Amino acid sequence: MRVVLDVSAAPRRLAGAGRYMAELIRHLEGVDLEVVSRRHDEDRWRLREGSVTGIVATARPLRLLEEALWLGWSAPARRADVWHGPHYTMPLLTRTSRVVTIHDMTFFSHPEWHEPTKVTFFRSAITRAARDASAVVCVSETTAEEFRSLSPRAPIVVAPHGVDIARFHPDPSGDRELLLAAGLETSRPVILFVGTLEPRKGVDTLLQAFARLSSAFPDAELWLAGQPGWGVDLDGLMASIPSASSVRRLGFVSDELLAPLLRRANVVAYPSRGEGFGLPVLEALACGTPVVTTRATVMDEVAGGCATLVSAGDESELADALLAVLDQGALDDARRSLGVRRAGEFTWERSARLHVEAYRLATS
Repeated sequence: MRVVLDVSAAPRRLAGAGRYMAELIRHLEGVDLEVVSRRHDEDRWRLREGSVTGIVATARPLRLLEEALWLGWSAPARRADVWHGPHYTMPLLTRTSRVVTIHDMTFFSHPEWHEPTKVTFFRSAITRAARDASAVVCVSETTAEEFRSLSPRAPIVVAPHGVDIARFHPDPSGDRELLLAAGLETSRPVILFVGTLEPRKGVDTLLQAFARLSSAFPDAELWLAGQPGWGVDLDGLMASIPSASSVRRLGFVSDELLAPLLRRANVVAYPSRGEGFGLPVLEALACGTPVVTTRATVMDEVAGGCATLVSAGDESELADALLAVLDQGALDDARRSLGVRRAGEFTWERSARLHVEAYRLATS
């Protein structure tokens, strides 16, 4: 079976959906894979043997127009049995079977978490996938349940993300040198957040929670790791709390540094209001680090009872939960092992096998 994976929507810095695309390329087996990228963006996608074809426009408006009207008739599409759009969208005009990945449904349930133009676009793309895709991949049961409200015609395969246990594990050997080189070694307790800074991530709640706990735990530092998104005035939020001097803004964190940061943290705080998956929660558990995240969300599904859960948007409850972890100190071996074992249930190999099942359903 010949499969085209369209990675043209991936941003320059791979986070979230971009990392998902890269892991799929590395782990898909049993298919003849061709990767389609933006022009002059081929090199970073040469992650395995096989062809990478850079034929998609760089500018977003033109890229979307090409996808809608031309990519479905391009040479890669004509050669393929399946075209996989891993980020909500797919060619409109094609005779090739189409598989689409739906990451989350918050464009419908919480449009205020997104830029208005993206809400309109992705609602349309998701509705089209429900109507016209040959098969749909959802990255969690939470997303699949919400997607079913659109009464999709296509079969749905739930293919959770994985965790790379070669990188994300509890052994800190070599971490100190990397953290020192990045200017991040400290003897103070660290609360770590990892994620793009945007309204749904709950960074506002986290900063207010940190201000509350700082009086009881003044040595603690809050580290914010993630690239700027939209709709979050971080300068304004930090100006509103007296403990801003104990907040470090790390910006985008490289793959090399991410796992050492997760291991170094005394607790990972991920107070997101809603996600498609919540990969930082899984990776923190794999590193043996305590996690505080939000209940009644996909993070609850992913953590499987191995994280402390709080109500989304409740700064007091979040502060109390973080303070309890800091007061307790390091996790005991039994609790740490539970989180590591839970994370080990999620592998990119299993995710890739489930994607191949979606490709088979699309062509059957």
